[in-house]
Amino acid sequence: MATKLPISIATWDYDRVQAIKDGSVPVEGCGVTYMVMRPKESFFRLFTYQEFDVCEMSFSSFMLAKTNHDFPYWALPIPLSRVFTHSGIFIRTDRGIERPEDLRGRLVGAPNYQLTRGLCIRGMLQDEYGVKPSDLRWRIGGVDEPEFLDYVTSQAPAGVDIEPVPRGETLSKLLIEGKIDAIVTAQTPQCWRDQAPHVGRLFPDYRAAELAYYKKTGVFHIMHLVGIRKRLTDQHPWLARAVMKAFEAARAKIVPNLTEITALTTMLPWVTKEAEDTMRDMGPDFWPYGIEKNRTTIETQIRWSYEQGLSKKIWKPEELFHPATFTWYQSDREGLSATRATDATYKGR
Repeated sequence: MATKLPISIATWDYDRVQAIKDGSVPVEGCGVTYMVMRPKESFFRLFTYQEFDVCEMSFSSFMLAKTNHDFPYWALPIPLSRVFTHSGIFIRTDRGIERPEDLRGRLVGAPNYQLTRGLCIRGMLQDEYGVKPSDLRWRIGGVDEPEFLDYVTSQAPAGVDIEPVPRGETLSKLLIEGKIDAIVTAQTPQCWRDQAPHVGRLFPDYRAAELAYYKKTGVFHIMHLVGIRKRLTDQHPWLARAVMKAFEAARAKIVPNLTEITALTTMLPWVTKEAEDTMRDMGPDFWPYGIEKNRTTIETQIRWSYEQGLSKKIWKPEELFHPATFTWYQSDREGLSATRATDATYKGR
């Protein structure tokens, strides 16, 4: 019996990875040790110590790591986490901030400047509203706990006002006290959960704003990709395809559950209606894997990283993603296509 290649995989506990985690979808040729951890922990361990063979990976931090040195991982075009960004801007509602243009000159908090959510929010604000990162004054600190989340060392871009918040302070508290005007964040701040006075969203109907943005641009922001250790793919050229195949299969396995009403998998009574509306608005394959279906988004975020002074060059996708991912054709995914699964679900209603 052939010996399987032992590999470690670390991601958060997403529905789209469960089948790999529980072993019902194997990574061909591999014996998998699967570790579940929040991105905050896995990113620190990946970018600091390179602990994992396959790992969830911040897209923005990966580009920055590649800029700083020869980071020993390839990216795989598996968007484990993706989200539109209009929902991530929280404001003081008593400061006359009614439009994105009203953010100019304001004090805006963020967990760090390289955060992928922040990258995409800044890119969206500049592309759609002409609001440049240098038009805002950035204050860096923890959202609900005093902390700083720079996984990769970077210098402040020229011409951008970036300072840390006072020691022991949080962005949520500073927004409540009116000491900053807004927060750009990947997490929902406690001040919003507590319905603190004068705290609101810049885009109250963010679903409508995000859908309009998607229909205009074709961009569905990618927060986290999958990283794979270069040394292993050099030694085992088949490994990148095996990992891609497994993640594709795991995703395809859960897609039909989104519109299944027999027993809801989440505590949201109308989750199936949301899934049906999403498929109607964005198409049945609304969360695609692979280079070509994500090329517009990938190239847009690469451009933003350079424009915002993080990357020192505009990367070519071929410099970031494993070569095997550029020949990941439909025939390679026979029986695994989420498109076919969602097509059948959607058209059968």
